[in-house]
Amino acid sequence: MAITAQQVNELRKKTGAGMMDCKKALTEADGNMEKAIEILRKKGASVAAKRAEKSADEGMVITKISEDKKRGSIAEVNCETDFVALANEVIEAVYNDKPASVKVLLEKNSDLENRVNEVLGKVGEKIEISRLANEDSPDGILVDYIHMGSKLGVLIKFENVTDAADELYTLGKDIAMQVAAMNPISVVREEISKDIIDKEIEIYKEIARKEGKPEQILQKIATGKLNKFYQENCLVEQTFIKDNTKTIGELIMEFNTKYKSNTKISRFYRFHLGDEKK
Repeated sequence: MAITAQQVNELRKKTGAGMMDCKKALTEADGNMEKAIEILRKKGASVAAKRAEKSADEGMVITKISEDKKRGSIAEVNCETDFVALANEVIEAVYNDKPASVKVLLEKNSDLENRVNEVLGKVGEKIEISRLANEDSPDGILVDYIHMGSKLGVLIKFENVTDAADELYTLGKDIAMQVAAMNPISVVREEISKDIIDKEIEIYKEIARKEGKPEQILQKIATGKLNKFYQENCLVEQTFIKDNTKTIGELIMEFNTKYKSNTKISRFYRFHLGDEKK
Protein backbone atom coordinates (compact mmCIF):
# COMPACT_ATOMS: atom_id res chain seq x y z
CA MET A 1 0.00 0.00 0.00
CA ALA A 2 1.06 3.59 -0.58
CA ILE A 3 2.47 5.32 2.52
CA THR A 4 1.54 8.98 2.87
CA ALA A 5 3.71 11.81 4.14
CA GLN A 6 1.15 12.32 6.93
CA GLN A 7 1.66 8.74 8.14
CA VAL A 8 5.44 9.16 8.08
CA ASN A 9 5.19 12.42 9.99
CA GLU A 10 2.90 10.89 12.61
CA LEU A 11 5.31 7.98 13.15
CA ARG A 12 8.22 10.41 13.45
CA LYS A 13 6.34 12.36 16.14
CA LYS A 14 5.51 9.15 17.99
CA THR A 15 9.02 7.67 17.92
CA GLY A 16 11.63 10.31 17.16
CA ALA A 17 13.05 8.01 14.45
CA GLY A 18 14.37 9.31 11.10
CA MET A 19 12.11 9.94 8.11
CA MET A 20 13.49 7.12 5.95
CA ASP A 21 13.41 4.65 8.85
CA CYS A 22 9.78 5.59 9.47
CA LYS A 23 8.83 5.19 5.83
CA LYS A 24 10.53 1.78 5.57
CA ALA A 25 8.89 0.59 8.79
CA LEU A 26 5.44 1.71 7.64
CA THR A 27 5.93 0.02 4.28
CA GLU A 28 6.98 -3.22 5.98
CA ALA A 29 3.99 -2.95 8.34
CA ASP A 30 1.52 -2.20 5.52
CA GLY A 31 0.69 1.12 7.16
CA ASN A 32 -0.05 -0.32 10.62
CA MET A 33 1.27 2.29 13.07
CA GLU A 34 1.73 0.02 16.11
CA LYS A 35 3.44 -2.66 14.01
CA ALA A 36 5.74 -0.02 12.50
CA ILE A 37 6.74 1.13 16.00
CA GLU A 38 7.56 -2.48 16.91
CA ILE A 39 9.66 -2.87 13.74
CA LEU A 40 11.60 0.29 14.54
CA ARG A 41 12.28 -0.87 18.09
CA LYS A 42 13.52 -4.26 16.89
CA LYS A 43 15.91 -2.53 14.50
CA GLY A 44 17.24 -0.44 17.36
CA ALA A 45 16.11 2.84 15.81
CA SER A 46 15.74 5.85 18.06
CA VAL A 47 12.33 5.37 19.59
CA ALA A 48 10.96 7.28 22.57
CA ALA A 49 10.82 4.99 25.60
CA LYS A 50 7.39 6.17 26.72
CA ARG A 51 4.30 5.34 24.73
CA ALA A 52 3.73 8.27 22.41
CA GLU A 53 0.59 10.36 22.65
CA LYS A 54 -1.20 12.25 19.93
CA SER A 55 -1.20 16.00 19.95
CA ALA A 56 -4.21 17.22 21.86
CA ASP A 57 -7.39 17.85 19.92
CA GLU A 58 -9.65 20.68 20.97
CA GLY A 59 -12.05 19.99 23.80
CA MET A 60 -11.52 19.11 27.43
CA VAL A 61 -11.23 16.38 30.04
CA ILE A 62 -13.42 16.98 33.08
CA THR A 63 -13.93 15.22 36.42
CA LYS A 64 -16.36 15.30 39.34
CA ILE A 65 -15.84 13.94 42.86
CA SER A 66 -18.47 13.72 45.61
CA GLU A 67 -17.92 15.73 48.80
CA ASP A 68 -17.12 12.59 50.78
CA LYS A 69 -14.75 11.47 47.98
CA LYS A 70 -16.53 8.12 47.67
CA ARG A 71 -17.81 8.63 44.12
CA GLY A 72 -16.12 10.04 41.07
CA SER A 73 -16.48 10.41 37.31
CA ILE A 74 -14.23 11.40 34.41
CA ALA A 75 -15.15 12.19 30.80
CA GLU A 76 -13.58 13.49 27.60
CA VAL A 77 -15.46 15.81 25.25
CA ASN A 78 -13.87 16.51 21.87
CA CYS A 79 -14.73 19.48 19.69
CA GLU A 80 -12.91 21.93 17.46
CA THR A 81 -13.74 24.73 19.86
CA ASP A 82 -13.77 24.56 23.66
CA PHE A 83 -17.32 24.26 25.04
CA VAL A 84 -16.98 24.43 28.82
CA ALA A 85 -20.73 24.65 29.47
CA LEU A 86 -21.46 21.57 27.39
CA ALA A 87 -18.63 19.65 29.05
CA ASN A 88 -20.06 20.51 32.46
CA GLU A 89 -23.45 19.19 31.38
CA VAL A 90 -21.79 15.98 30.21
CA ILE A 91 -19.94 15.32 33.48
CA GLU A 92 -23.08 16.01 35.52
CA ALA A 93 -24.97 13.41 33.47
CA VAL A 94 -22.11 10.91 33.71
CA TYR A 95 -21.86 11.41 37.48
CA ASN A 96 -25.60 11.22 38.14
CA ASP A 97 -26.50 8.31 35.85
CA LYS A 98 -23.26 6.27 36.05
CA PRO A 99 -23.62 4.93 32.47
CA ALA A 100 -21.41 2.06 31.34
CA SER A 101 -20.63 3.69 28.00
CA VAL A 102 -21.12 6.82 25.92
CA LYS A 103 -23.87 5.02 24.00
CA VAL A 104 -25.78 4.28 27.21
CA LEU A 105 -25.26 7.87 28.40
CA LEU A 106 -26.92 9.30 25.29
CA GLU A 107 -29.69 6.68 25.30
CA LYS A 108 -30.59 7.63 28.88
CA ASN A 109 -30.22 11.37 28.28
CA SER A 110 -32.08 12.46 25.17
CA ASP A 111 -31.84 16.06 26.38
CA LEU A 112 -28.06 15.82 26.43
CA GLU A 113 -27.97 14.27 22.96
CA ASN A 114 -30.22 17.07 21.71
CA ARG A 115 -27.91 19.62 23.35
CA VAL A 116 -24.88 18.13 21.57
CA ASN A 117 -26.75 18.23 18.26
CA GLU A 118 -27.90 21.78 18.97
CA VAL A 119 -24.33 22.99 19.50
CA LEU A 120 -23.22 21.01 16.45
CA GLY A 121 -25.91 22.69 14.36
CA LYS A 122 -24.91 26.16 15.52
CA VAL A 123 -21.19 25.93 14.86
CA GLY A 124 -20.94 23.16 12.30
CA GLU A 125 -18.03 21.53 14.11
CA LYS A 126 -17.50 17.93 15.11
CA ILE A 127 -18.51 17.34 18.73
CA GLU A 128 -18.02 13.98 20.39
CA ILE A 129 -18.23 12.54 23.89
CA SER A 130 -15.25 10.26 23.46
CA ARG A 131 -15.11 8.22 26.67
CA LEU A 132 -16.18 8.18 30.28
CA ALA A 133 -15.65 6.28 33.51
CA ASN A 134 -17.33 6.08 36.90
CA GLU A 135 -15.93 4.72 40.15
CA ASP A 136 -17.16 4.11 43.68
CA SER A 137 -14.87 3.49 46.65
CA PRO A 138 -17.10 2.78 49.67
CA ASP A 139 -14.15 1.81 51.89
CA GLY A 140 -11.72 4.31 50.40
CA ILE A 141 -11.47 7.59 48.53
CA LEU A 142 -11.26 8.88 44.97
CA VAL A 143 -8.83 11.60 43.92
CA ASP A 144 -8.96 13.60 40.69
CA TYR A 145 -6.51 15.89 38.93
CA ILE A 146 -6.96 18.10 35.88
CA HIS A 147 -3.78 19.41 34.28
CA MET A 148 -3.59 23.04 33.23
CA GLY A 149 -5.62 23.64 30.08
CA SER A 150 -7.98 20.71 30.79
CA LYS A 151 -6.38 18.57 28.10
CA LEU A 152 -5.35 15.85 30.55
CA GLY A 153 -7.25 14.42 33.51
CA VAL A 154 -6.69 11.66 36.06
CA LEU A 155 -8.97 9.77 38.45
CA ILE A 156 -7.41 7.46 41.08
CA LYS A 157 -9.15 4.97 43.36
CA PHE A 158 -7.74 4.18 46.81
CA GLU A 159 -9.15 1.30 48.86
CA ASN A 160 -8.97 0.27 52.54
CA VAL A 161 -8.74 3.82 53.89
CA THR A 162 -9.37 3.54 57.63
CA ASP A 163 -7.75 6.74 58.86
CA ALA A 164 -6.25 10.08 57.80
CA ALA A 165 -8.33 10.39 54.62
CA ASP A 166 -7.45 14.08 54.33
CA GLU A 167 -3.73 13.33 54.45
CA LEU A 168 -4.17 10.55 51.91
CA TYR A 169 -6.13 12.91 49.66
CA THR A 170 -3.18 15.34 49.67
CA LEU A 171 -0.78 12.49 48.87
CA GLY A 172 -3.26 11.26 46.28
CA LYS A 173 -3.09 14.59 44.45
CA ASP A 174 0.69 14.13 44.10
CA ILE A 175 0.19 10.58 42.86
CA ALA A 176 -2.45 11.77 40.37
CA MET A 177 0.07 14.29 39.05
CA GLN A 178 2.55 11.40 38.79
CA VAL A 179 0.07 9.49 36.61
CA ALA A 180 -0.45 12.57 34.45
CA ALA A 181 3.29 13.17 34.00
CA MET A 182 4.64 9.61 33.74
CA ASN A 183 1.77 7.81 31.94
CA PRO A 184 1.99 4.37 33.60
CA ILE A 185 0.37 1.34 31.99
CA SER A 186 -0.88 -0.25 35.20
CA VAL A 187 -0.85 0.00 38.98
CA VAL A 188 1.21 -3.20 39.45
CA ARG A 189 3.16 -5.41 37.08
CA GLU A 190 0.69 -8.30 37.41
CA GLU A 191 -1.93 -6.21 35.59
CA ILE A 192 0.11 -5.90 32.39
CA SER A 193 -1.09 -8.38 29.78
CA LYS A 194 1.04 -11.34 28.74
CA ASP A 195 0.85 -10.13 25.12
CA ILE A 196 2.60 -6.86 26.03
CA ILE A 197 5.27 -8.66 28.08
CA ASP A 198 5.91 -11.26 25.36
CA LYS A 199 6.26 -8.49 22.78
CA GLU A 200 8.74 -6.59 24.98
CA ILE A 201 10.83 -9.74 25.54
CA GLU A 202 10.85 -10.43 21.80
CA ILE A 203 12.03 -6.88 21.08
CA TYR A 204 14.77 -6.99 23.75
CA LYS A 205 16.05 -10.33 22.43
CA GLU A 206 16.08 -9.12 18.84
CA ILE A 207 18.05 -5.98 19.76
CA ALA A 208 20.58 -8.04 21.76
CA ARG A 209 20.84 -10.54 18.90
CA LYS A 210 21.64 -7.73 16.46
CA GLU A 211 24.30 -6.50 18.89
CA GLY A 212 25.99 -9.90 18.58
CA LYS A 213 25.11 -11.26 22.01
CA PRO A 214 25.22 -15.10 22.38
CA GLU A 215 21.87 -16.83 21.97
CA GLN A 216 22.11 -18.54 25.37
CA ILE A 217 22.13 -15.24 27.30
CA LEU A 218 19.38 -13.45 25.37
CA GLN A 219 16.69 -14.46 27.88
CA LYS A 220 18.78 -13.13 30.79
CA ILE A 221 19.34 -9.83 28.98
CA ALA A 222 15.63 -9.55 28.16
CA THR A 223 14.66 -10.26 31.78
CA GLY A 224 16.95 -7.48 32.99
CA LYS A 225 15.44 -5.02 30.55
CA LEU A 226 11.96 -6.19 31.49
CA ASN A 227 12.58 -5.18 35.12
CA LYS A 228 13.42 -1.68 33.89
CA PHE A 229 10.23 -1.72 31.80
CA TYR A 230 8.21 -2.51 34.94
CA GLN A 231 9.93 0.28 36.87
CA GLU A 232 9.02 2.77 34.15
CA ASN A 233 5.47 1.59 33.45
CA CYS A 234 3.96 0.26 36.71
CA LEU A 235 2.73 3.07 38.94
CA VAL A 236 3.83 1.63 42.28
CA GLU A 237 7.33 0.93 40.91
CA GLN A 238 7.83 4.37 39.36
CA THR A 239 10.21 6.83 40.99
CA PHE A 240 8.22 9.64 42.61
CA ILE A 241 8.62 12.79 40.50
CA LYS A 242 8.76 15.03 43.59
CA ASP A 243 11.36 12.91 45.44
CA ASN A 244 13.53 10.58 43.37
CA THR A 245 14.71 8.69 46.47
CA LYS A 246 11.30 7.01 46.78
CA THR A 247 8.91 5.01 44.62
CA ILE A 248 5.14 5.44 44.66
CA GLY A 249 4.87 2.06 46.36
CA GLU A 250 7.18 3.24 49.14
CA LEU A 251 5.03 6.34 49.67
CA ILE A 252 1.97 4.15 50.19
CA MET A 253 3.98 1.86 52.47
CA GLU A 254 5.05 4.84 54.60
CA PHE A 255 1.42 5.95 54.90
CA ASN A 256 0.33 2.46 55.93
CA THR A 257 3.12 2.15 58.49
CA LYS A 258 2.22 5.52 59.99
CA TYR A 259 -1.49 4.70 60.33
CA LYS A 260 -1.28 0.91 60.70
CA SER A 261 -3.49 0.58 57.64
CA ASN A 262 -3.65 -1.47 54.46
CA THR A 263 -4.47 1.29 51.97
CA LYS A 264 -3.75 0.56 48.31
CA ILE A 265 -4.18 2.09 44.87
CA SER A 266 -6.64 -0.21 43.13
CA ARG A 267 -6.92 1.55 39.75
CA PHE A 268 -6.55 4.78 37.85
CA TYR A 269 -7.88 6.45 34.72
CA ARG A 270 -5.77 8.80 32.62
CA PHE A 271 -7.60 10.63 29.84
CA HIS A 272 -5.39 12.70 27.55
CA LEU A 273 -7.27 14.61 24.88
CA GLY A 274 -6.75 13.03 21.49
CA ASP A 275 -5.22 9.76 22.71
CA GLU A 276 -6.01 6.54 20.92
CA LYS A 277 -8.89 5.11 22.91
CA LYS A 278 -8.01 1.89 24.72
